[in-house]
Amino acid sequence: MDTKYIFVTGGVVSSLGKGIISSSLACLLKARGYNVTIQKFDPYINIDPGTLNPYEHGECYVTVDGHEADLDLGHYERFTDIQTTRANNVTTGRIYQSVIKKERAGAYLGKTVQIIPHITDEIKRHVKALGLTGRFDFVITEIGGTVGDIESLPYLESVRQLRWELGSSAMCVHLTYVPYIAAAKELKTKPTQHSVKQLQEMGIQPDLLVLRTEKHISPEMRRKIALFCNVAPDAVIQSIDVPSIYSVPVAMHEQHMDEIVLRKMNVPKPWGQPHMAPWMNFLERMHNVHETVTIGLVGKYVELQDAYKSINEALFQAAIYNDRRLKLVYVHSEKLDDSNVEEKLKGLDGVIVAPGFGHRGVDGKFAALKWCREHDIPTFGICLGMQCMVIEYARNVLGLADANTTEIDTRTAHNVIDLMEEQKTITEKGGTMRLGAYDCVLRKDSKAAAAYGKTTVSERHRHRFEFNDSYRSRFEEAGMLCVGENPVTHLVEVVEVPGKRWYIGTQYHPEYSSTVLHPHPLFLSFIKAAIEYKDSVAPTPADKN
Repeated sequence: MDTKYIFVTGGVVSSLGKGIISSSLACLLKARGYNVTIQKFDPYINIDPGTLNPYEHGECYVTVDGHEADLDLGHYERFTDIQTTRANNVTTGRIYQSVIKKERAGAYLGKTVQIIPHITDEIKRHVKALGLTGRFDFVITEIGGTVGDIESLPYLESVRQLRWELGSSAMCVHLTYVPYIAAAKELKTKPTQHSVKQLQEMGIQPDLLVLRTEKHISPEMRRKIALFCNVAPDAVIQSIDVPSIYSVPVAMHEQHMDEIVLRKMNVPKPWGQPHMAPWMNFLERMHNVHETVTIGLVGKYVELQDAYKSINEALFQAAIYNDRRLKLVYVHSEKLDDSNVEEKLKGLDGVIVAPGFGHRGVDGKFAALKWCREHDIPTFGICLGMQCMVIEYARNVLGLADANTTEIDTRTAHNVIDLMEEQKTITEKGGTMRLGAYDCVLRKDSKAAAAYGKTTVSERHRHRFEFNDSYRSRFEEAGMLCVGENPVTHLVEVVEVPGKRWYIGTQYHPEYSSTVLHPHPLFLSFIKAAIEYKDSVAPTPADKN
């Protein structure tokens, strides 16, 4: 069949969960056997989120082809098991950059370059790019921002044009909010009516409404909304609060969201039923766990949990598959030092030392790593966390008291972490790091290889600084082994201390490739080690008496 295009827009307020709704719909369509992809259009002028502060935008997600992307692409991959690329995330900055380059090259033959048609044509070209590959039955496009935002107007105009051009091969899903007014003890539909009216004023009639709510919306109220919004009554569904985002696809299927989409897009029957058995198995395990595993996440952006979204989800998934409920304790690395580290970290079953950039909070990470190593707590260092592992080991085991990374101290006498030569002449900040998936070969006898069950893996990177290979032999003689390296550049990718229960650092970001149906093996192994540690130090009945 011809590629179908589904546009997901949002109204009333931001952060309602367009990404989760888009991912849930993609999950259901994929479970029915269709080839699906999702893309996110962000209305900010940055070329990509790579230079955005995590406090501003949450984590920066990285695709396999090295694009720094919006964090919603992480949801897309976790829900669907598909790998996204730079084609799946487009910003206003990229749109304007492309149009301006064409103008400078004379591509518009001297015409006045305008929002319509030049910017909207460029947006439409990006919308259809994935569909024109012939690989997808459905392309779901999430439009960032909220209806009424000035930044989103060119995108919504592009959607309006595409609806006319594509006919029944395009539809719009609009997500709105139905607030509960506690003083009146009732839900209010007026914000949704106004949101749909704004969308209609732009020439877009939504085909399906998803109502975000904390309280159940009655059938009568849904019929009222359908009447005022020119939407079929059976195409008004609710997205009520659920215990986990991973329950949303099931909640949407129970309200026939996927069937509504197939019917409205004239997809020929038979449709069959979605094959959701593996997903339901995960949910069943999630609902039936009773014991907990407590993991501390040491980082400097802990005030905003979205800054570590992929790590949080990878830990959650791994805990469920180990039949445990995750209790995640955030530890601010700026507020951590040798004097309070025991107080902050005692009682944890395992510790993750998070990635990041810059010197802020690094000393707290050193304190955490030293305490965890000396007390043999299962510890996982990711990217800068791995680099801090190396520096702490150099200082306190190798005796190199001033060891450091040149990211923090350019004059250090022992630059155990340093820039790659080709990075030393780069001055631009955006999109110039080591980005995307690279191969890594693991030592056969390493704990990392045992976790993966193989010795060759491919993982995603986002960093500039690397382990300084000239120190490799000194580390190995002192007990920290370099057990993973890139087969081409021989850059060190994984370090571990085999004498400890579980003390592993990865230069790459394994959290990016952890999904609901395929949790990452390193996170599974880390959580298993944390559970074993918890059991080993648990008081015996005699101790309790």
